[in-house]
Amino acid sequence: MEPLTLTTDRLVLRPFEPSDAAAVHAACQEPDIPRWTSVPSPYGLQDAERFVGTASSEGWRDDTTYGFAVTAKADGSLVGAMALVRLAQLRTPERQAELGYWTTKEHRGQGYTVEAARAVARWAFRDLGVERLEWLAEAGNHGSRAVARKVGFRMEGTLRARLLHEGTRRDCWIGSLLPSDLPEPPGAARTAAGDTTPYLPYPG
Repeated sequence: MEPLTLTTDRLVLRPFEPSDAAAVHAACQEPDIPRWTSVPSPYGLQDAERFVGTASSEGWRDDTTYGFAVTAKADGSLVGAMALVRLAQLRTPERQAELGYWTTKEHRGQGYTVEAARAVARWAFRDLGVERLEWLAEAGNHGSRAVARKVGFRMEGTLRARLLHEGTRRDCWIGSLLPSDLPEPPGAARTAAGDTTPYLPYPG
């Protein structure tokens, strides 16, 4: 699939570019991102360059991971990263995908992640034919769960030893979003808030 751009009231969600490496590297120095996601730790500039230069574009080309740089309309600053990861061939009956995200420290608590996630979810349901969207996070990641709830995900329980983080298997929470669960109208995303530590296992 060719990379595309989505827009919301306050955000532009676009493909990552090589020029994003410095901003991605700076964001991933904040301890909570490697703690709650699968980004390498320590996270070097070469990791960021590899991610924005090759990994992100390969995901689009292979139709496996659709990654977005979440940027502010006002000044173009990097707000975070979001990805839709295909769990199975979308042309098969499963039609499932997983949503992952992280947000820069200075942009948390302003509802940006909720706004971006709803835009990606609508695109997935409308244009990709996704019928079930999943959210997973390590048990204890209350910030990520709060965001998922605001997006409309319904919590389904705990998967034992589902995640492998730094060589240790950890329990994770799981939730799902169906097309009928997604709040309307789109403008409602403007007032959503509470994304204090919005992280998911999304590789950077």
